[in-house]
Order: sequence, then structure tokens, then C-alpha cells
Amino acid sequence: MDMALGIGIALAGVGIGLGLIGYGAVSGMARQPEAIGKLQIQMLIAFVFVELIGLLAIFVLPGLLAGIDGGEATEEPAAEEAQTFNHDPYADVYIFS
Repeated sequence: MDMALGIGIALAGVGIGLGLIGYGAVSGMARQPEAIGKLQIQMLIAFVFVELIGLLAIFVLPGLLAGIDGGEATEEPAAEEAQTFNHDPYADVYIFS
């Protein structure tokens, strides 16, 4: 429940941010029509950064929160169940001459 609320708040912030960027760009274009090209480029760059926050909230935040809050805790296997590996720690070292 907490994760859904957090993602919803983040996406609401993204929506507000995109609206403010669009409003500022359109009002700037209305005041100075000769600067439309520069304003469009800056507006699109700002859109990308704000949208990145939304995508991170949708795709990355649930993974991070699952690892912190709701992740399944793995227990160490018992001594009799533990596997022993006879691995030479220097076997993966390659010497190039």
C-alpha cells in the first residue's frame, strides 16, 4: 500500500512538473515568437528529465522498496546442508606476458 501511494505521489508530481514546463514554454513563445526554436529545445530537455523521474518511480522504486521492506529474507543453510566448494581463489587470475 505504501509503495503504491509513493508511486502515485511521484507521478502526480511528474504531471504537475510537465504542466508547468509546458505552461512556461508556451507563455515564453507567446511573448517572444522569434525564440521558439530555443524554447522548444529547452522544453524538450526539461520534459525528458521530468519524465525520467516518472519512469524511475514506476520501474526502479518498486524494486528498491521490495529489497528494503518486503523482500524475502534468506536464511543461511544449516551446517549439514551447506555445500562446500573446493575453489582455488587464484584460478581465475590470468597473467599476460
